[in-house]
Amino acid sequence: MLDLSQGLVDKPQMVLSDNIKGASLMAASMAAFIVNDTLMKLAYDFVSMYQAMLLRGLAATAMIVVIAAWRRELKVSVPKRERGILALRVLGEVGSTTAFLTALLHMPLANLTAIMQTMPLAVTLAAAVFLKEPLGWRRWSAIAVGFCGVLLIVRPGSEGFNSFSLLALVAVLFVVLRDISTRRLNAQIPSIFVSLLTSVAVTVLAAVMAPTMEWRPLSGHALALLGTAAVCVIFGYIFSVKAMRVGEIAFVAPFRYTIMIWAILLGIFVFNDYPSQWTLIGAAIIVGTGVYSFYRERKRRILAAKVAPRNP
Repeated sequence: MLDLSQGLVDKPQMVLSDNIKGASLMAASMAAFIVNDTLMKLAYDFVSMYQAMLLRGLAATAMIVVIAAWRRELKVSVPKRERGILALRVLGEVGSTTAFLTALLHMPLANLTAIMQTMPLAVTLAAAVFLKEPLGWRRWSAIAVGFCGVLLIVRPGSEGFNSFSLLALVAVLFVVLRDISTRRLNAQIPSIFVSLLTSVAVTVLAAVMAPTMEWRPLSGHALALLGTAAVCVIFGYIFSVKAMRVGEIAFVAPFRYTIMIWAILLGIFVFNDYPSQWTLIGAAIIVGTGVYSFYRERKRRILAAKVAPRNP
């Protein structure tokens, strides 16, 4: 006999399992990226920025090629309609990496990370403007309040303000381009292949720009930092792509804010950078408004799902 109750139980469990998987991938991605950021900032004491990018990129690309070959995903046929989207995603990653690493050289880790947390709000705004997704007054208000949080961190006109704070905001814009493009990519294109293209593009840019900076002799310590950073950035790339494809985005996305905890702790214990009270308040405002924005998105989707059956 067919047990209908079993089917009713399995579906919510499946959704919950996907959400937990997506949230775990997102949290793991954020941990990998912040450890990579920490190692890159430490490496700047031994090598120039583009030298660090190039060496890390070569190591990361080589490892991704091995993984892709092992999974038989090294050669992928990308449909023509997807190539433009894929190119935009790569452009977003290259731009965000360059802007972010430049800002990282001149800013405390926690401050830069806090500014980058405006990205989910910026993605919401971009989706409303460019993709015509509905955006109510509550989420508009959340975006405005989140921007106020950024101002508290950046504090234009203050002694600690510099142009690199604005460069961090430029990095946010490129990340928005990257994430919107990722959401529009066909799910059949393997995550590892997308990660490989991204790593190759960043490495090529670094190779072009490296001669513009002093090339310093490499020490074993510097190589160890860059090699470990390469491993971390690989996992960050892969987990971030997979996280955006698993579970409900309104459930998964807020877990990107776990990066703030690690950024503050690593900033204190590794660089002895204690965030100011304004940075902490601004970060709390950004995180709070971001979580609220995702809550509103989830509520909107639930309401839409309830209405949909009535209008076939």
